[in-house]
Amino acid sequence: MKISGFTIARNAVKFNYPILESIQSILPLCNEFIVNIGDSEDDTRALIQSIKSPKIKIIENKWDFSQGKEVLSYQTNLALKACTGDWAFYLQSDEVIHQKDFARLKKTMKDSLDNQEIDAIRFRWFHFYGSYYRYRIDRGWYQKQDRIIRNNGEIESFGDAYAFCRKDGKDLKSANSHAFLYHYGWVQPQEIMADRRKNAEKIGFVSLKEEEKEDSYDYGDLGRFEPYFGSHPKVMEDRIRVHALSQEDKARIAKDYWWHPMRILGVRFKTGKRIKVKIE
Repeated sequence: MKISGFTIARNAVKFNYPILESIQSILPLCNEFIVNIGDSEDDTRALIQSIKSPKIKIIENKWDFSQGKEVLSYQTNLALKACTGDWAFYLQSDEVIHQKDFARLKKTMKDSLDNQEIDAIRFRWFHFYGSYYRYRIDRGWYQKQDRIIRNNGEIESFGDAYAFCRKDGKDLKSANSHAFLYHYGWVQPQEIMADRRKNAEKIGFVSLKEEEKEDSYDYGDLGRFEPYFGSHPKVMEDRIRVHALSQEDKARIAKDYWWHPMRILGVRFKTGKRIKVKIE
């Protein structure tokens, strides 16, 4: 069984994407890793090359923003075409896998390899927000998604590259890995988050209200979101340690939830209920 990892990257340094951690989180599982680098305004290529692994294969393309959101799926599919494995494991540049899930991922891929009915492998998601110790499960934040697909030429990324579909229009059939995907795109210093949001509007991905165009993004009261009591992927330890807002929030959680058994045990737990959150 051969496994290809793949991703896309553009301005990863400028916008502080944890792409090194993302790639390194699944590199031990992969036989090769394809990185499609866009025309960046920073040292994204040098950053990727710093991994110094023979598994890394870099391709480069110019992003055509006249495609709108579809530029992301278009570039993702270019990276996918360069994959040669039986399975293609896709991570966006702010998505990371926990090393504790390696065994179950290997087993799910191995068990599903000869079952041609299985098109993809599904993850449960942690969308962290503002703090590495808060995650969102309210409306608009999907909680399950496919990130490993059968590399048979019949599956492709679509839209803004958040998911995959079959080219023949049939439903994608997924096996549940019961593994977690850690999404860190919304855990940034407030100034960088504001810059990322304004950049997204500039290229047509979002439309911001006037109050959302400030130089510092306001996460609001993090206490309105669910606390996370478990461990994070080992590759993220340095980033988490120096993130001031997270460290403050961690202390608050320890005080407010001193009694919670999941905090005491440090379990990688995710509540199964949806919670309505009022966003001011």
